[in-house]
Amino acid sequence: MSAAKFESIDHPAAPFARVRAHAAQAEATLSTTEMIRAPHTEVEAFCETQGREWARLMLEEHLALRAALEKRVDVVGADGVERRSTRDSERQLETVVGTVAVPRKAYQAPGSEALHPMDAVLNLPRERFSYGVRRLVAKEVARASFDEVVEMVHDWCGVSIGKRQVEELAVRAAQDFEAFYEQREPAHEPTEDLLVLSTDAKGIAMRHEDLRDATRLAAEKKVSKLETRLAPGEKKNRKRMAQVATVYSVAPWPRTAADVLRKSTEQDTTKRPRPHDKRVWASVEKHPRKVIRAMFDEAQKRDPEHCRRWVVLVDGEPKQLAAVKAEARHAGVKITILVDVVHVLEYLWKAARALFGESTPEAEAWVGNRLLALLTGRSGGQVAHTIRWWASRRKLDDAAHEAIDKACDYLADRARTRLMHYAEALRDGLPIATGAVEGACRYLVKDRMDRTGARWSLTGAEAVLRLRAVRSSGDFDTYWQFHLARENERNHATRYANGEVPDPLPAPKPRLRRVK
Repeated sequence: MSAAKFESIDHPAAPFARVRAHAAQAEATLSTTEMIRAPHTEVEAFCETQGREWARLMLEEHLALRAALEKRVDVVGADGVERRSTRDSERQLETVVGTVAVPRKAYQAPGSEALHPMDAVLNLPRERFSYGVRRLVAKEVARASFDEVVEMVHDWCGVSIGKRQVEELAVRAAQDFEAFYEQREPAHEPTEDLLVLSTDAKGIAMRHEDLRDATRLAAEKKVSKLETRLAPGEKKNRKRMAQVATVYSVAPWPRTAADVLRKSTEQDTTKRPRPHDKRVWASVEKHPRKVIRAMFDEAQKRDPEHCRRWVVLVDGEPKQLAAVKAEARHAGVKITILVDVVHVLEYLWKAARALFGESTPEAEAWVGNRLLALLTGRSGGQVAHTIRWWASRRKLDDAAHEAIDKACDYLADRARTRLMHYAEALRDGLPIATGAVEGACRYLVKDRMDRTGARWSLTGAEAVLRLRAVRSSGDFDTYWQFHLARENERNHATRYANGEVPDPLPAPKPRLRRVK
């Protein structure tokens, strides 16, 4: 019985000769008396420099070997024109190990663009930076400033790149974000787990021309009272809101009001279930309604038959709440909406400070009692009535009365108070706080986008948000492979007839061997 085994392609004479010569020269230098007596820092620096050059030569020699093996093929472009004329050509490629030359054949026809089948086989980008450099930029720009990435790429790769080029590469790296998540199959999740959706908004300082229309007009019409700073109550009108969304699964966790109000010094003996299959993302470019629709689309992919319980956590902002209800109707799914208890708690504290002063023990105890009432079934309107009773028995100034009114209006709002059924939520094991999306607002948006002095372009901000979302969701490596495949299709396959690139390399020779 025999089986086919592929052997190496026949190579031209003396490939990688420069690599061997460079290695021999480096070995000889390391053996000299000067290097033997040198401090380790000098030897380390020498090895780093020469090692990078060795890697660069290895890559360049490999590309030269491919060019030497390239055979002539029939090339027909997507325009239907056959490229009959060929010539040797060369391009430069900036890689993670330095600049290399890429020799290959160019196929030409009068009046048509030249095609390079070897570029398609290598999946070379259209511009001069390799995908290795682009991957480094995509990962690092998600956490570091553009200036820091410029310095990092130069230090690690020896490649000179400009700040604007870093932004352009980030935009290109992020362009397949939506297509990636649209095609990805959802993970199998237990039907008894809750499907939790949450959304919030966070402002990003933008260039004037990239502000939303209403904000830009307000900024143009604004007349500042002072020349050197904003007066109290004035807004800068320089931010554009990014809508943040998250979808995750979590097992139900029944608990009581006492569990929620347990002091930090008391030990929690119950094991809180951890969220899983969590995806977070944000968009400053899209209308908030579209982000909320995408959030429901993601949930729909995970539970197309609507077998699970959908829980939507919001902060109670009216437009956001209206959009959530509209998208639930559009999806034809029954949802449980809860107002984030932490937002409610902040309003209770505003009222407490108005009644008792700044953060006193008396205020803390008072807030705890009001929260206990909400967690055990009292409505927001009832708690608001209690707050007004307390306010009527104290002499308060105008500012305190304003804080009381604001807190009570929030709690007693009819649309919002119906969503504060915390006693039922605790009994059913539902989450009652938007910790996941609040955290996403911080680490997805604020930590990177809110750096001092930063003013973002719309395309740059959207690209960075997408790349941060991919990293935060643990999908970067999978996304990058998808992106490379899409790049090959965009840059190469679409330029050839029927999307088929002819293979310019000789086929490996099969060799028969005996199998016992």
